[in-house]
Amino acid sequence: MRFDNDLRETIRARLAGFERKRRDDTASLKQAAVAICVALRQDPADDWGGPDDAAFLLTRRAPKLRAHSGQLALPGGRVDPGETIEQTALRELDEELGVSLGGDAVLGHLDPYPTRSGYLISPIVVWTPRDTVVRPNPAEVDRLYRIPLSELRRPDSPEIFNIPESDRPVIRLPIPLMNTEINAPTAAMLYQFREVALEDRATRVDHFDQPVFAWR
Repeated sequence: MRFDNDLRETIRARLAGFERKRRDDTASLKQAAVAICVALRQDPADDWGGPDDAAFLLTRRAPKLRAHSGQLALPGGRVDPGETIEQTALRELDEELGVSLGGDAVLGHLDPYPTRSGYLISPIVVWTPRDTVVRPNPAEVDRLYRIPLSELRRPDSPEIFNIPESDRPVIRLPIPLMNTEINAPTAAMLYQFREVALEDRATRVDHFDQPVFAWR
């Protein structure tokens, strides 16, 4: 998929037409937000795809972080008092990747996803301009990946399976380019991004569970 104005406006229009799910359990969960950043794929550190391909930004969390260290994740964190979820996503994007964007970069929202660790994560889709310089913060980010959007549309993705610890199906996204997979909650949110923004299908994902290692 080409990183161009047509893609940006297509994503914006599809998100505008998507009715975000309302939840009744928000008071019992801690509010958090993540940024799904649509960006130019071109990166001198890899040779995945063409130079004008669109990608999303994925991080590997620093190994010394107290929570979910070493896991693949989207930039994000807990909502501070007085913040909107959009402000949180943009602040965390700046703190983690050194990318400072205004509210006009926001293309839309997806459904909030409840986690086993007691958070309600709101995904905010953000357009990252072509000339953006990304400077990962080593205290929070071990490595940054630019994953082509085409990886989300693989015919073998997502992988949905059962585990004995839960009566809900677990979702993950295979990323052969990295010889790994992305697990929920990140996998659930990226799958909904694919379905809504890239395929124009109003798909819900809050029924998907996380692997046991991500429950804490």
